[in-house]
Amino acid sequence: MAAVREISATLLSRSKPHTSLFRRLFFRRKTSKIFVKGLAFSTTEEKLAEAFSQYGNVLKADIVLNKAKNRSKGFGYVTFAEEEEARKAQIGMNRKILHGRVLYVDIDLPNERKKT
Repeated sequence: MAAVREISATLLSRSKPHTSLFRRLFFRRKTSKIFVKGLAFSTTEEKLAEAFSQYGNVLKADIVLNKAKNRSKGFGYVTFAEEEEARKAQIGMNRKILHGRVLYVDIDLPNERKKT
């Protein structure tokens, strides 16, 4: 509840730094997510985001974990602010080596377009 009050107060204030927060929350551009497989078990979300940040604004980097072993399953997702940045990252990072493993990168399709 405190977080909601904080966001509300931030959005209602009229200073310029918070205008960008308002725009990011309510007027988001189409984001683009890429699928990355072949990650080393030692790769963290921070290291993954850092590796892909050379291609654009990384909004989020997620590594899928094996809950039983509490370690990486070897794949994850990176979300960029723009589709063009994601395409550049896919071309630039596909079959490159990161932390001793070869990465395979592909554009992640929305759920309605994925084939089951």
